[in-house]
Amino acid sequence: MTSLTPPVEQVTAERAAPDWDSLTAAHGSPLYVYELARVRQAFGELADALPAGSGVLYSLKANPHPALVAELARLNCGAEVSSRSELAAALAAGMSPDDVVYTGPGRSRAQTETAIRAGARLFSVDSAAQLAVVRESASRLDCPVDVLLRVNPEQGALEPGLAMTGVPSQFGIDAEQLLARPEEFTSTDGCAIAGLHFYLGSNVPTAAALARQFTDSLELSARICRVLGLRPRLLDLGGGFPRAYAKEDEDLDLSGIGPAVQEAFDLHHPAGPGRPRLLFESGRYLVGAAGWLVAEVLDVKESKGKRFAVLDSGINHLGGMTGLGRIPRVQPEFHASRPPGSAGSLATGGLPRIDVVGPLCTPLDFWCRGKQAELAVGDHVVVPNVGAYGLTASLFAFLGHDCPTELVLDHGAVVDSSVLRYERGPLDA
Repeated sequence: MTSLTPPVEQVTAERAAPDWDSLTAAHGSPLYVYELARVRQAFGELADALPAGSGVLYSLKANPHPALVAELARLNCGAEVSSRSELAAALAAGMSPDDVVYTGPGRSRAQTETAIRAGARLFSVDSAAQLAVVRESASRLDCPVDVLLRVNPEQGALEPGLAMTGVPSQFGIDAEQLLARPEEFTSTDGCAIAGLHFYLGSNVPTAAALARQFTDSLELSARICRVLGLRPRLLDLGGGFPRAYAKEDEDLDLSGIGPAVQEAFDLHHPAGPGRPRLLFESGRYLVGAAGWLVAEVLDVKESKGKRFAVLDSGINHLGGMTGLGRIPRVQPEFHASRPPGSAGSLATGGLPRIDVVGPLCTPLDFWCRGKQAELAVGDHVVVPNVGAYGLTASLFAFLGHDCPTELVLDHGAVVDSSVLRYERGPLDA
């Protein structure tokens, strides 16, 4: 087995990798494997790092697998969703509608009314026009809803992996607009302004930068609330908690975030009656390290002086979000071994260079170019830290290959197995 993870003996017991040989022997390849113990561990670490009483929302875009969402629901985690399907997944997993924030920069009235009928009661809006859509939908259905005004600050995150606001953006209402025209953003009958929503950047690399973006948001929230005459019930400060993608992670010490945020919270929203509740969002931090993709080497060939290892998995299963730069062209350190009973032995000394590619009919389908690795037909490649932005963030419909089997483990024991299918059916009447 060829693994992009370190040998099991090099990691602690709670971080130990699954038994890949047993899993592939029983379930074949390719496989996505998720470990619930790691989800619980990550949730506990994040909750402990935040001010007491804060709420955590799971961003389902990271991975909407029902078992992962249900595990987070059992931990009293809420949800951030952006579609009818994500909303349905959150509610089916046991999350309360009161703990679900429906976000996204564009919703038609039909989509908004569908969400309200399905149970959505808290919407984040990115413009005055989108606020009007929510108001009209709530009025037509005679169903009261709450709204968070998403803010696009004057400045963005200090060190974002992916800047979301603080720049010209489809996300959020410019802070300057909120401060200049507060009359456009008031509560109406059946549509109350419950608070503000911030999300400056994704995958922020340092705890200091995270703390700074949260404290800056709290300072700005106080200014906006004064101008709007708003006594907020909720302040969603967003997220940005990082995880490595498709390579080994280094633990990030989040312990300094809570005290810094608490100090700013006390300064700008002092304790007392009517104090807002803080919310934070996370996708990759909660589930990223809980997932692996296992692929089998189907062929090893040479062409014009280069060697290729062709896998049964490619950008259709991992790294298809090219628009976000997520094709994992990393050069990972990895441990190589052969499955029990395989012929041959691993090379010692310098390893040959090889391109690791997928089965799709496009030269874009590759994971690594010129990797130093000894790979043979029947070996497996195990990619770590792909519990977030894995299968559903990829091109699984492109060329129509079957999706990987998805296994959910709890302390190494399989507790759920399923496969995602892409099918076309008649339009509902």
